[in-house]
Amino acid sequence: MPLTTAPPATDLYLPRPVTGAAWDPHTIHTYYFGFSIPEARIGCFIYIRCQPTFGVCGSGVSIYRGTDNHTVLDAEHLDYEVVSPWPEITGNVIRTANNLMVDFVEPGAAVAVTYESADGNASFDLRQAALTPLVARGHVMPGEEEHHEAAAAGIAGGSEQFMRCTGSLTLHGETYAIDCSPVRDRSWSQVRTERRAAVLMPPIGWTPMYFGPDLALNQIGFEHPDTDPAWAGLYDVRADAPTHHFGYVIDGTAVNVITDVRRHVLEYDPTEFVARRQELEVRDETGRIYRFSGEAIALCPVPAWPNLMAHECIYRWTDESGRVSHQPYQEMWFDSYQRAMRGRTRVPSR
Repeated sequence: MPLTTAPPATDLYLPRPVTGAAWDPHTIHTYYFGFSIPEARIGCFIYIRCQPTFGVCGSGVSIYRGTDNHTVLDAEHLDYEVVSPWPEITGNVIRTANNLMVDFVEPGAAVAVTYESADGNASFDLRQAALTPLVARGHVMPGEEEHHEAAAAGIAGGSEQFMRCTGSLTLHGETYAIDCSPVRDRSWSQVRTERRAAVLMPPIGWTPMYFGPDLALNQIGFEHPDTDPAWAGLYDVRADAPTHHFGYVIDGTAVNVITDVRRHVLEYDPTEFVARRQELEVRDETGRIYRFSGEAIALCPVPAWPNLMAHECIYRWTDESGRVSHQPYQEMWFDSYQRAMRGRTRVPSR
């Protein structure tokens, strides 16, 4: 299916059910932003998750450093409210109860994101300007496509866009300059079920990369079965099944669909099980093949989805020419995989 761009106005799309309308209770609207400070091994997860059926949202930030983080509370700064009031919306500005503010200065092109913690321990002021088109996408989690007919009469979607992000972070009294090129992402009217065992899948990895105007890409999918992944034997995956369900390459002005992905994890974290080192090979619809290698320089479990394990990392990706891209890498799995991995590493009690 050819890729399209999302209308800029979708940045502000936060519909709520009218009186008497029956929306799936798992309908969500989300916003994701982030930034990295590679030299300090710092990453930041910024998330707003609205549940329009109930008129509430979860929102906040997790600022993490390095790779020795084993729970969400190991972050350098965590301020995430799982349930809070619907965000305050004034014009193009969205403000949450915990003082996270997103201002769509120019929808589809420019965003300001600010935050100041109530205790004064952390704050940031970001300006993000578009580097790539606002690429339209469908779902990012397997299984969502089965429920879209129940989401706002079938109107559901999402978008991704790489941004030049500049600004500053103040953390525990120290100020850091920010200059990076992260991806931003959002979903609207997606049905992301939290029902147990509703989706059976291997761990999936989200791998955005931006090397310059001539090369940016993203895909979400699982490790290729021929790489002897840790999930082998736990899930039934056809040998000829696609290992990704969304992906694109931006090569100059062209946005091309990714047709094939081979993701190979070389090293798993021994206690967190998230990919620490991996290789990625993708082929786009023109037949061109791209190869990348990556390593996590920061990682931390992140909040927002209590029914699954989610980690965000800052990855140092390298392309075949030696160019480097520092980007968020997210990996998610459900309890069956967590139990299996824990069983392999658990020391029997005496």
